[in-house]
Amino acid sequence: MYVILTSKPGQFRTESGPGLRPVERYDYLFCGTPKARFVIAELLHDTKVTIVDETPPACVNVVPSKLLERFDTVERARGALKSLTAFGRMDTTLLRLEPNGAAP
Repeated sequence: MYVILTSKPGQFRTESGPGLRPVERYDYLFCGTPKARFVIAELLHDTKVTIVDETPPACVNVVPSKLLERFDTVERARGALKSLTAFGRMDTTLLRLEPNGAAP
């Protein structure tokens, strides 16, 4: 099973931990400006996902992975991500990153 983790720089970040293996990373650009980072992660077993609020007051939430949408294959997760980030003719880009987080 696969899940999509979302982070929005300056707002919040989602951290993968034990039970999640990051497979692919993407930056979402709107009109050339980075708006979000997505990670497709393999769910190895039920776990908890940490969401850290980056705006004051700082807050940390721990969410059970059972609440996340799950995908049977990485291809289905990619398809859902593409659908989530495409808005007709608007200038949106889903940029796949190298494993170290840099653009290819």
